[in-house]
Amino acid sequence: MPKTNVVENALAGIGASSVNTLASFGRFWVFCAQTISFLPVELSTVRGWRRLLPQCFYIGTRSVPVILLTGMFIGMVLIVQGYEQFDNAGLRYHLGGVVNISLLTELGPVLAGVMLAGRVGGALTAELGTMNVTEQLLALRSMGADPIRHLATPRFLACLLLTPVLTCYADLIGALGAWGVFVLYYGGESQPYWEYTRQMVEMWTLGTGIVKAFCFGGVIGLVSCYKGFHCQPGAQGVGQACTQSFVVSFIMVLILDFFLVVLFNGLYNAWFGFRSLI
Repeated sequence: MPKTNVVENALAGIGASSVNTLASFGRFWVFCAQTISFLPVELSTVRGWRRLLPQCFYIGTRSVPVILLTGMFIGMVLIVQGYEQFDNAGLRYHLGGVVNISLLTELGPVLAGVMLAGRVGGALTAELGTMNVTEQLLALRSMGADPIRHLATPRFLACLLLTPVLTCYADLIGALGAWGVFVLYYGGESQPYWEYTRQMVEMWTLGTGIVKAFCFGGVIGLVSCYKGFHCQPGAQGVGQACTQSFVVSFIMVLILDFFLVVLFNGLYNAWFGFRSLI
C-alpha cells in the first residue's frame, strides 16, 4: 500500500474520531438542556412527584448502608493515620477538628459522589439502556410522551436532591467513627474533642460541602441518563455504557472537585482572609 494512502487513512480516522467526539459532546449538552428544562413542570405537578419519589427511595434509601460503612471506616482511618503526629505535637484534640473539616469539605462529598456513581449511576444506565435497546423509549415517543421528561428528569432530580443528604449522612457517620476510635481506642476525652471540632468547623465548611455534593449529584445523574439513552444496541452495548457511565462520572467528580476547591478557597481568602487549621 502506498505511503500516501496510509497517511490519508490515518488522517481520515483521526478526523472521524474528532468529529464523533464533538458530535457526542454537543448531544450531551442538548440532552442536559432538555432534562433541566422539565424540572419546573415535574416539581409543580402531582404526576411529577409520583415519578420522583420512587427514584428518591431507590437512590437515597438503598444507598444508606454503603454510605454508612464507607463513611465510618474513612473517619476511623483518618484518626489512626494522624493521631501519632498530632499527639507528639501536643495537638491530639485538634485532630478531631482537622478530621471533621476534611470529611465535611473533601471526603464526604467525594465519597458520596463516588458511591453514587458506582452503585446508582451504573444501575440507572443499565435500566435506561435496556429500555433503549428494547425500544421502550421509541414506544414512549410513539405514544406522544417525552422519554426525557418521564425517565431522565426524575432520575436526575433525585440524584441532585439526594446527594447532599447522603453527604451529610457520610459526614456524620465519619465523625462518629473517628470519635469512637479516638475515645475507645486511644483513650481520649469526648468534651475537648468536640469542643475543638466546634471551634474549627464553620458554616462555610458545611455550606461548601453541600454545594459540592449538589454539583456532583447533578453531574452523575446527567451522565448516567445520557449514557443509558445513547448506548449501543445489544447486551454488550448496555454493559459498555454502564462502564463508561461510572468512569466518566468518577472523572468528572474529581475534576469538578478540583475547580470547586480552587474557587471556594479563593472566595474564602478574599472575604475572610487566611485561617490556619490549627
